[in-house]
Amino acid sequence: MRAYQDMVYSTAARLLGNDAQAEDIAQEVFLKAYENFEQLRTSATIGGWLKTVATNMSLNHLTRYRRRWRLFAELPDSGSSGALETLFCVPDTLCDGIAADEQARRLELALRRLPVHQRVPLVLYHFEELSYQDIAQRLHVSLAKVKTDIQRARVSLAQLLTRPVLPA
Repeated sequence: MRAYQDMVYSTAARLLGNDAQAEDIAQEVFLKAYENFEQLRTSATIGGWLKTVATNMSLNHLTRYRRRWRLFAELPDSGSSGALETLFCVPDTLCDGIAADEQARRLELALRRLPVHQRVPLVLYHFEELSYQDIAQRLHVSLAKVKTDIQRARVSLAQLLTRPVLPA
C-alpha cells in the first residue's frame, strides 16, 4: 500500500486543491482498502482501484460542499463580457530552463489557484483521462458546461503559468 500513497494523495489534492482535505480523503481511501484487504491483497489492479476510490471520494466531498462553492462560481466576473475567451497560447519555450520538478510544482500551485468549478473538470479530463461526457455525468452538469469550464480553466492556467514566480 505504501507504493500507492503518493498517487492517492496527489489524485485527491488535484481535485480538491486543499492539502488538509486531500490528506483526509487519502486516509479514508486507505481505511476502505484495509476493510477490503482480503480481496485487494492479491489483486493486480489495486492501483486502479485505489485511484478510482480516491477520485470518487474527492468528488463526493466536493458534491457535499457544492452549495458553498456554487455561490462563488455564479458571481459575475468584473469586466467579463460573458463570451468564451479565446484560447491563450503558451509559447513552446515557456518551460525552457525550468527543471521538471519545478515545472510540476508550478503546475500544482497554478491548479490550486483555479476556481473549483474549473479545476475539477480540468483535472478529471487531463489527469484522470475521463471523457467530457463522463465528467458531465459525474458532476451532474451539462456537457456544454464541462467544455466551457475546461476551456476557461486552460486559459486561466496558461495565464497563471506565464506569470513570473514570486519567491516563496
